[in-house]
Amino acid sequence: MNDVATLSDYGVQTAPATVRIQRLLPGTMERVWAYLTQSDLRRQWLASGPMDLKVGGAMELVWRNDDLSPHQETRPPGMEAEHSMKSHITRIDPPRLLTFDWNSGEVTFELEPKGGDVLLTVTHRRLPDRNALLSVSAGWHAHLDVLAARLADRDPGPFWSAWTRLRTEYDERLAP
Repeated sequence: MNDVATLSDYGVQTAPATVRIQRLLPGTMERVWAYLTQSDLRRQWLASGPMDLKVGGAMELVWRNDDLSPHQETRPPGMEAEHSMKSHITRIDPPRLLTFDWNSGEVTFELEPKGGDVLLTVTHRRLPDRNALLSVSAGWHAHLDVLAARLADRDPGPFWSAWTRLRTEYDERLAP
């Protein structure tokens, strides 16, 4: 999707096991890149953890979604207070492109300047099943909402209730 005027907050299923979601974010490419790659900034919207910024570089993501918002909520059933994943970077072109393994899949962040803003495209490939597609779509959507709020110096709102609502909405939006 190159036409920012038609940009939607919702991700789209571009293949049976692939979802793509875009956000127009305030700030410079370098600032958004820092929020993708620096643990202390990334933990404010997604997950903390070290990231060796080179092809083959090791990385770890440690999620503590309860800490993403000042709003206290009950976690959905089955969701842990902390979850981690080890991975490796497979492609990198700072500050435009970052790709890494995600279990058996792959996630790519692409950044493109759009005036005084940055268009961020997240593509998550090789999702194993519909449940993963729905959870990941809602997860990226909710996490990117938090990122946009952080970059705009706004309250990100409750995370878990947004994720739960979005998972239901993606179940209705994405192909069975």
